[in-house]
Amino acid sequence: MIRALLADDEHLIRGALAALLSYEQDIDVVAQASHGHEAVAMAIEHRPDVAVIDLLMPGADGISVTESLTAQVPECRCLIVTSHGLPGHLKRALAVGAAGFSSKTLTASNLAAIIRALHAGSRYIEPALAAAAISVGDSPLSARETDLVNLAADGAPISEIAERALLTPGTVRNYLSRATTKLGVSNRHEAVREARARGWI
Repeated sequence: MIRALLADDEHLIRGALAALLSYEQDIDVVAQASHGHEAVAMAIEHRPDVAVIDLLMPGADGISVTESLTAQVPECRCLIVTSHGLPGHLKRALAVGAAGFSSKTLTASNLAAIIRALHAGSRYIEPALAAAAISVGDSPLSARETDLVNLAADGAPISEIAERALLTPGTVRNYLSRATTKLGVSNRHEAVREARARGWI
C-alpha cells in the first residue's frame, strides 16, 4: 500500500482528490494538510511514501515544503502540482529535491499513475513544463534574490517585503539592487516584469 499525503489550501480540491484516490486499491491517503507548515508536521508524523503538494499555499510554499521533507522525511517522494507552472518554479522545485512537477490539469487516474511511478523511484515532469523551462534558459538570480523579486511583485514597500522575508530593510535593498543589476533593469518593478516575462518567477 502506498501511503500518500495531500497538501492544498483549497479544501474542495484536496477533498475531491482524496475521494478519487480512495478508489485506488493500492493508495491510502494517510494525511491531508491545508498549509505548508501543517504539511511538514503531518509528514513527520505519518511518514508518507509520496506527498502531493500544491505550489502556492499559505505558511510555506510547495518548494519550501519539499525542501523540508527532503531533509526531514527523506523516504517521502514529493510531487508539486500547480496552476502557475512557470519555468522558474520547475527549476527551483527540482533543485530542492522534488521528484515530480505537474500542472493541476491532470486527471485522477493520471495522478494515481504518477504517485505509483514516484513510489517506484521514477521522476515525473510534465512535458510542456519541461519544454518551457528549457526554452527560457537559466535565471541569473540566486534563490534569495528570486524570492525577494517575487515578494516585490505586488508592489509592496521595502519595509513590508523585509517583514515578510524576515530580513532587515537594508538587506532587502541590497538583494533587490543586485537582482536589478543582474537583470539589466533600473528598479525592482522592472525586475519583476523582466523576471516574469522570462518565467523565472
